[in-house]
Amino acid sequence: FRVRRDKVDITGVVTLRHNSRLHHIGIGRGLVGTRVLVLVDRLEVRVITEDGELLRSFTLDPAKDYQPRSLDER
Repeated sequence: FRVRRDKVDITGVVTLRHNSRLHHIGIGRGLVGTRVLVLVDRLEVRVITEDGELLRSFTLDPAKDYQPRSLDER
C-alpha cells in the first residue's frame, strides 16, 4: 500500500510511478491546482482530495502510459 501526495497539473493530470514506469492519470482540467492523495494497492488506485472527496477509483493498466477517465466518470 502506498500514499502519494501530488497536485493536479495544468493539463488535468497527476503522475504515478509503477514498476519503474511513469503513468499519467487523467483527473480533469477543472481541478487544476487541486492537491490530491493517490492511494495505491497493487494495481488498484484511488485519487482523493485532501478533504477526502473521491475523484477517481480504477485499476491501473500497466501497459498504458496514460490512464484516461472512463465515459461514466465524466
